[in-house]
Amino acid sequence: MCTASAYMKGMKQHLTSLRGISALCATLALSTWLALPHAAQADVPDDMARLEILPGWQMENGHRMAAIRVQLAPGWHTYWRTPGETGIPPQFDWSGSDNLAAVDIHWPVPAYFSENGMWYLGYAKEVVLPVELTPKAPGDITLLGKMDMGVCNDICVPMSARLEATLPAGATGPQNDAIRSALANRPARLTKARCTAVPISDGLRLTTDVQVPALGPNEIAMVEHPDRSIWISEAQTRRNGGTLHIETDLVPAEAQPFMLDRSALTITVIGDGRAYEAQGCTGG
Repeated sequence: MCTASAYMKGMKQHLTSLRGISALCATLALSTWLALPHAAQADVPDDMARLEILPGWQMENGHRMAAIRVQLAPGWHTYWRTPGETGIPPQFDWSGSDNLAAVDIHWPVPAYFSENGMWYLGYAKEVVLPVELTPKAPGDITLLGKMDMGVCNDICVPMSARLEATLPAGATGPQNDAIRSALANRPARLTKARCTAVPISDGLRLTTDVQVPALGPNEIAMVEHPDRSIWISEAQTRRNGGTLHIETDLVPAEAQPFMLDRSALTITVIGDGRAYEAQGCTGG
């Protein structure tokens, strides 16, 4: 198996671990960028987070399916793309890559956590994030990027991982079952989401109705906009049989009403280890 792992040693070291580098290997350098009080340093395990790139396979459409695997120390967790009431959302920068036109991350269904009166969505122990890579032209893809993430237990540690890999066209890597399992655990698609947006003093109020099965007592709805500078309030929900009614406020940086492209929204309903997702919504 071809791997390259990065470990965090205490809070004062930057450690790079490179192993078995070949055409299908990934090189990671993991570093911390948060200084914690000395008393907290002893609570951070040596193997708090371990990352590797799974090279995956060439897809029939010419794209490459790879993955980022994050393994966490016992008791530690990291966050889904929109954490909830608390948490640090992962961020990626692939600007240094070669022959790469687009990156699409296929997020597995997150788990629901509740602690100290706050809830959040994320992953414990391990998460495999399938990454679909679109090349600019047929041929090898060279990844050179960075992943910023939060890793938390009693304390939260923002971390930055350098991601590097050369993926030859047509080559197949090991551990493809882990990638396929993560792909199978994505949210099911919602095909009918109806929404209306009305102006409020500092933005818009969005009302959405989706047809979705009940997902237990911790059922949560999330509304996302591709422009992350737009603040979105925690969704208020109420259920009427198979219909979930969702209300959220969207406030841009200018704090005023704006034109909303409904097709750009992502609406996700999560609960009981399951999730349903709609890309865009139609006028109500």
